[in-house]
Amino acid sequence: MTAFFIGDVALDEYYTANRWPGRADKGMVTELPAEIGGSIANAAVVHAALGGDTEFISLLNDSPLSHRLIADLQDNGVGIEHMLTDPAIAESRNLIFLVDGEHVVLTVEMGEQPMWLAPDTLAALRQPGFLYTTLYRARRLHAQAEEGVLKQADLLSDIHRHGRRAIFDLDVGGCTVEDMPYLTGAAVVIFNQVGFRTAFGHDDLSRIGDWMRDHAIGWVVRTLAADGAEASNGETLLRTPGYPVNVVDVTGAGDTFGGTLTWCLAQDHPFAEAMDFAVAAASRSVTIHGPRGGRANAMEICRWRDETFEGL
Repeated sequence: MTAFFIGDVALDEYYTANRWPGRADKGMVTELPAEIGGSIANAAVVHAALGGDTEFISLLNDSPLSHRLIADLQDNGVGIEHMLTDPAIAESRNLIFLVDGEHVVLTVEMGEQPMWLAPDTLAALRQPGFLYTTLYRARRLHAQAEEGVLKQADLLSDIHRHGRRAIFDLDVGGCTVEDMPYLTGAAVVIFNQVGFRTAFGHDDLSRIGDWMRDHAIGWVVRTLAADGAEASNGETLLRTPGYPVNVVDVTGAGDTFGGTLTWCLAQDHPFAEAMDFAVAAASRSVTIHGPRGGRANAMEICRWRDETFEGL
């Protein structure tokens, strides 16, 4: 089954700083080599490296940078036949500042133009498999079907009825009541600590069972940075600890987690095993510089996990 990843791909421009400046402040930064990244593209590359059949969709302009981003996806085994083009939008770039073992990401605004999916793309999405995406992109999806225009939450409901299972990466943004038509019926919703608190006003995953049942959500995951991750299906609470590692770059760790989790679930791994493996992959990724540090095959991740356990 093909997994579709719909989201961003971008040039990540890296800088380091001793501190993050405050309001009306100044600071010095050191420029590092730029890397090709983008959150959902990172997850797609991780999924493909594990051997997953992977397709990526984004909306880019027609510049040399966009061609470079697309070629890089192809080089990493990610399919790009469903990509979309709009010459009027800005270049896809992120400014990433590494400060005190964490990162601050500034993304160039590219607008909220509708993403009109071609008929063959809609037909492909109407096949069983996973869709990994964000609310920002889901709100922009449109397609012309025989029964009329499908868009946004209605389009997601349509492909869900055809067997496409959604995994939402909500990261720091969380969600609101207005977002629930998109999230209803999702197989997995992933928050980090900031996003979970933004959505629910607390940090207790065990308290959202009714919310999950009301919206037919299969699993909610709360990633916990160095402390691993926890997940709930509304009844069972799973917890996977992190690994003690020397952190080089946390950029892409959440993307590695999401792409790996998607691959594991597509292989029909039990959710607890999938989460354990995804935490191992994400922990390994922060020991490597760059947004694609999590790119590895399953054997490499297993070997790293086993060697790390032996060193504890």
